[in-house]
Amino acid sequence: MPLTPLDIHNKEFKRAFRGYDEDEVNEFLDLVIKDYEALIRENKELLDQVQTLQERLDHFTNIEDSLSKTIIVAQEAADEVKINSKKEAELIIREAQKNADRIINESLVKSGKVALEIEELKKQAAVYRTRFRTLLEAQLELLNGESWDKIETRTGTDS
Repeated sequence: MPLTPLDIHNKEFKRAFRGYDEDEVNEFLDLVIKDYEALIRENKELLDQVQTLQERLDHFTNIEDSLSKTIIVAQEAADEVKINSKKEAELIIREAQKNADRIINESLVKSGKVALEIEELKKQAAVYRTRFRTLLEAQLELLNGESWDKIETRTGTDS
């Protein structure tokens, strides 16, 4: 068990013949008591300071652990967002390709229909032209024919 200042103060020494000067011993013991008390106080203050610093260190260690966990969670969340964004981008690209293919197919079908309609119109125009030419030629034959001459001579003699 450690020695206390009270133990030093209450220490009694036996008296012996030709022993130490009692006043001098008491003065020295008082000095030892003061120094010992100062050392005990200083030691207590240092222990309190160590405890305070240990508590702060524990606090900062907890903060560090929390930050590390937060960083890990944030990194995992960022990785998940990145993966989800990549998947979403791939889906958008696939959807856009499907739409593009659909639009191209619809355009091909429409252009095929338009080409058929153009061919049909060309045929109809050719038929119309042929019929119109035939009609015109028939009309010219009528005009160039003898029946007009007879009509002209009849109208000329009637007057």
